[in-house]
Amino acid sequence: MDYWDKLDIEEHDSLEDFLNKYKPEEHNMFFATTKGKTKYTDIDYSKMDEVFVLYGKETKGLPEWLLEKYLDTKTIRIPMLPTLRSLNLSNSVAIISYEILRQHEFEDLQETSTYFDDK
Repeated sequence: MDYWDKLDIEEHDSLEDFLNKYKPEEHNMFFATTKGKTKYTDIDYSKMDEVFVLYGKETKGLPEWLLEKYLDTKTIRIPMLPTLRSLNLSNSVAIISYEILRQHEFEDLQETSTYFDDK
């Protein structure tokens, strides 16, 4: 990937360590899951300076204890057909990330192509 140098990577020893540092009750933190109660588009991200969206493993999702604790308050889901179990993880991240960016009016993103400028 050609964007690693643009990332600010922070490592944690465990999910619990992360949640202790960034307490979900004190942050705009959401848990993406097929079991979520709220559609990801029903959240108003536009007034949030910082948003955390946590995704689980593609094979297992997020831990059940975490979902049970925040099921009614911080879980979000992408609507899909009832015959589909889930979407590919990278597609789910892209869908939700770009909704957050859209609500922030694509701040700091290039909105027009420069493809023909160099021709």
